[in-house]
Amino acid sequence: MTVKKLFSIKWLLGLLIIFSWISAASGQSPDFKQNIYPVEKLKPTDSVLKVKVGDQAPDFTLTAVRGGEVTLSQYRGKKNVVISFVPAAWTPVCSDQWPGYNIAQEFFEQSNAILLGITVDNIPTLYAWTNQMCMGGGELWFPVLSDFYPHGAVAEKYGVLRTDGVSERALFVIDKKGIIRYIDVHDINERPRLEVLVSELQKLEK
Repeated sequence: MTVKKLFSIKWLLGLLIIFSWISAASGQSPDFKQNIYPVEKLKPTDSVLKVKVGDQAPDFTLTAVRGGEVTLSQYRGKKNVVISFVPAAWTPVCSDQWPGYNIAQEFFEQSNAILLGITVDNIPTLYAWTNQMCMGGGELWFPVLSDFYPHGAVAEKYGVLRTDGVSERALFVIDKKGIIRYIDVHDINERPRLEVLVSELQKLEK
């Protein structure tokens, strides 16, 4: 095993320990915390997938919070893509999940992967939410995209739009050829485990 590979594994183990024990939102300001809506426990899943592993990922173009548009196919042949659908802004698990991916930015970069965060919220809502999300200021390193209008159209295309109009908490790993390699439609009440996503991205390197 090379020194570089060993260092990468040790770094990753340290990252996973930190991420497992520390809530990413725990360092947020009181103002941020008091605006988080206390969502009751929901039905774990409430949708039927329309895609499967091995399918070509449905293309889409969505508006980004920081301006401009992002199209999935623009990464074809260039980067692996992780799509992270989360149900709604200003809710507990969502406000914890995405800041955690800031901790793992280096791993995404090592895996030549871009993360695309998607919710059905409108741009002003996402702008306010993400501005207050990151510990110590700063911003999320990945594009946050609004699937607001037509409402939930991309979530619906993938089969992760719930009957109440929000999306599932779901992850799709897509390789450079645009093929879906991993799907996790997670219990909406829980944060997906980072180490599982890490493992799936490592498979793309082989």
